[in-house]
Parts: sequence; C-alpha cells; structure tokens
Amino acid sequence: TYAPKLIFLDISDINCIQDVAKEILNCYGCVDILINNASMKVKGAVQSISLELDKKIMDANYFGPITLTKAILPNMISRRTGQIVLINSIQGKVGIPFRAAYAASKHAAVGFFDCLRAEMEEFDISVSTVNPTFICSYHRQPAPGNWEASIWK
Repeated sequence: TYAPKLIFLDISDINCIQDVAKEILNCYGCVDILINNASMKVKGAVQSISLELDKKIMDANYFGPITLTKAILPNMISRRTGQIVLINSIQGKVGIPFRAAYAASKHAAVGFFDCLRAEMEEFDISVSTVNPTFICSYHRQPAPGNWEASIWK
C-alpha cells in the first residue's frame, strides 16, 4: 500500500498538467485507473457568453482531460494494462438551451474518448465514458461583469 499524496491540479491550466502527471508517475511508478471527473459549466445565452469563457470551458472539459490522459497513457501502454474513465454528462449526447459551451465541450470529450477506446483495445486498456443526467454542482452567484464567478465547478 502507498501512503496517499495530495496533489493539486487545475484541470483548466493545460500548462501544468504534464508536470503533475510526471510527479504522480515519479511518486507511484504507474497509474492503474485514471478517472477524469473535473468539470466546469456556465449557463447563459450564446450571445452573452464571451469567446474567452467558451475557451476556458473547453480547456477544463476537453483539453484538460485529454492532456492528462495523454500524459499517463504511455505508461499504461508500456505495461499493457490500465483503465481510463471519463465522467462526462448527458449533455455530451444532447444539447439543451443556455448550455452551448458546456455541451460543445462534452460532445468533444465523448468523441475523443470513443476513438481512444477503439485504439486502446489492442493494449488491453479499458476506456469508459459515463454520461450521468443532471447533477447538483457547487455554484457562486456572479458579481456584475465578473464572468469567472459565473462558472460552476
């Protein structure tokens, strides 16, 4: 057994993910199961959500999980074992009004992990996508003009 080690990671900060993955692999030598569960969402009409916020949501919900997965994947492939899980959302399958950025990021993640599943079959690496229905998330009421505060985490 290994003593637990707390490692902080902002999944939307793509630049730090590679270093965090190296730290994890240096500490434990391998990752048997990777569960991608972090997510951000925002509610608002398409015309009221800035492109900057769209990109932030895409970084957290798409680029973050695939960057972390790609950092861990070579170790799993070399050992020919592992399991990768994406906790996604039903909105990765069906879009609803006022959730365009969120739904788009979740659709992209489903597409990526569906392709990855097919590619990893030959290495005996299992890739699963879980798409739960609506869940209760932590939310802060935004101050006027403060889009960062309108993000659900």
